[in-house]
Amino acid sequence: MRWVLSLIFVVQMYAAMAVLGIVFLPWALFSARGARAACKTFCVWVRFTARVMCGLRTELRGEVPTGEVLIASKHQSFLDIILIFSVVPAGKFIMKRELMFAPVIGQYALKIGCVPVERGKRGQAIAKMLRDVEQGSAEPGQLIIYPQGSRIAPGVRAPFKVGAALLYEQTGQTCVPAATNVGLFWPRKGILRKPGLAVVEFLPPIAPGLSREDFLKRLEHDVETASNRLMLEAGLDVEKDLA
Repeated sequence: MRWVLSLIFVVQMYAAMAVLGIVFLPWALFSARGARAACKTFCVWVRFTARVMCGLRTELRGEVPTGEVLIASKHQSFLDIILIFSVVPAGKFIMKRELMFAPVIGQYALKIGCVPVERGKRGQAIAKMLRDVEQGSAEPGQLIIYPQGSRIAPGVRAPFKVGAALLYEQTGQTCVPAATNVGLFWPRKGILRKPGLAVVEFLPPIAPGLSREDFLKRLEHDVETASNRLMLEAGLDVEKDLA
């Protein structure tokens, strides 16, 4: 029964994405604010239906980042994207260039200011984004990055890539780390959604000025330590259960 409800949830989620994409289109075509409103409405809907249909509750902890900051988050599934975007004022993501061509997602992502990058050309994309902000042709906001580069299943160890440190150095902005346990309930692949409390927690910020090496060490320590704590709270002891 849980699998059937999960399947229904997934189907209606993507149906809602299509419907909202069409309903908000006239506003979104002429306004980043309209595109952002559509995306936030979708996030609220997904959080609501996940709770009602799958028993999956969601919670944000810590001080929500505002202003021009970096958010460097653990990435376990689509759910952490939804949770973060639902609460930050003007979130935008570093995203793979291929997503530009995805129906609805690609068009709205570009409209809200997401930065599409090709493999090996992230620096060029970030440099252009910074120039656009300075010239007033791009809106400031919270730039969301995934320092491990992709979705990582709970308990799987993966390095924090130097790209996050380069972005921290190049922007000169404060970095807000974010931890999560969402992968325990909403996996990176598959249909099944499990009941429980999925959490994203914003951690104490990292001020500008650290060296790349020191920044990466602190970022990895803070994010992994807090994520393990959240997973332990949800009933998974990473060190023992996944050893």
